[in-house]
This record gives sequence, C-alpha cells and structure tokens, in this order.
Amino acid sequence: MKVLGYSKKRVLLHWVSAAIIVWTLISGFYVAGNEVSVSLKHWVAFFNVSLTTVFIPFFVWRLCIFFAHTRCKHLNTLSLGEKLAWFAHVLIYLTVSVVLVTGVLMMDRPIDVFRLIEITPPLSDPKLIAQFVEIHVWACVVLSGLIALHVGAVIVHEVRGHRILRRMSFRRCANCSNELLE
Repeated sequence: MKVLGYSKKRVLLHWVSAAIIVWTLISGFYVAGNEVSVSLKHWVAFFNVSLTTVFIPFFVWRLCIFFAHTRCKHLNTLSLGEKLAWFAHVLIYLTVSVVLVTGVLMMDRPIDVFRLIEITPPLSDPKLIAQFVEIHVWACVVLSGLIALHVGAVIVHEVRGHRILRRMSFRRCANCSNELLE
C-alpha cells in the first residue's frame, strides 16, 4: 500500500492545534467541574485565554490551507468514506471556529495575552456576553465529542491497516515535496 504524507506545515499545524485544543478543553472542563483553588482557576483561565488568542491566527492559517487543499480536490471524485471524513473535518473546523469566536465575544474583561498585550473586550452588554458564554460551553462540549469521534476513527483506521498516523508524522512528511499532498 502506498502511503502519502501531509506536508510538514500541515503536520505541524495539526499537532500544535491538537495539543492546544485538547489542553484547553481538558483544563477548562476540569476547573469548571471540580473544586479547585481560586488561584488555579485564575491561572487556567489566564493561560487558556492567552494561548487560544495566540492560536487564532495559526488556526486561520490552517483553515486557509485546508480550504485551498479542498479546492484542489474535486469532492465529486471522492468515495463515500472520503466524503464523510471531509465532512467530519469541516464540522471540527466549524466548531473550533465557534469556540474561538465565542471565546473572544464572551470576555467581560480585557483579554490579557501573556501579560504582553491587552485587548479590549468587544462587547459590554452582560446579557449578550452571557449568551456567548453559553454558546461557548456547548460548542466546547460538541468539540469534545467530535474529537473523540476523530480519535476513534483514527484508531479504527490504524487497526484496519490504514496508516493514518504515519501520514501525520514528521518522519513521513520529510519525503513529501508537494505542500498539498494528502
């Protein structure tokens, strides 16, 4: 079986995205659902807000690469399984977008980015902010489910001999010359 890899750029953006998203979901749900010290709750909130604010431009870059790649492929030439995988990825990207946008819109205080810059919160209406908090929480729940399905699909593919993880490794992409290989 021939295994094509992703470009180094796509592999790097995937794993950085995965690490940031998994960290913020786990740590955010942990401090929200458990008795933790106020200082830990504040530290996680500060760190997650800073991290995800810095992540936003990288995520936009990743979206651009994904949609540029999608434009290069004709969706009508994909098998049903490939179309389902594409749709699942679109749902993940859409949900991450909702999480990031609502994360900014729910801020009721300045967005402190690692104590380097401060961004004024875009909204001031407490009722509107509360609505974005609720949307944000539900989007995080949906994203957690989509990530679980994504990881489950990878496991199923690996068990069946389809080397998805090899395609998403840095070692494999060292042989890739085309930035849009899939």
